[in-house]
Amino acid sequence: MQDRIWKMLGNSYAFIALPSGIGTLEEIFQITSWVQWNIHHKPIDLLKVNGFFNKLLSFLDQAGEENIILHSAQQILISASTAEEMINKLEDFVYEPDPVIA
Repeated sequence: MQDRIWKMLGNSYAFIALPSGIGTLEEIFQITSWVQWNIHHKPIDLLKVNGFFNKLLSFLDQAGEENIILHSAQQILISASTAEEMINKLEDFVYEPDPVIA
């Protein structure tokens, strides 16, 4: 699976996650964690078909509020309820690095 993710990283502008199983969740978190290591700054769009990712996004919002995950990692996770909304958000995405912490 690692080779597949590296190929996606090298050949993509963004990642799109559709409702699926544990493997997809693993990839979402792995790709998100790479932002903290400056491996990439590409958006990951979670397509919320029938609200599928809503609870996961709530959990990640709480983790961000409690400073468990960096803002840079949280901001690359975007979500949309429709394909049109997803495309618009991906087109508008601008990465903003975390401020340097002294």
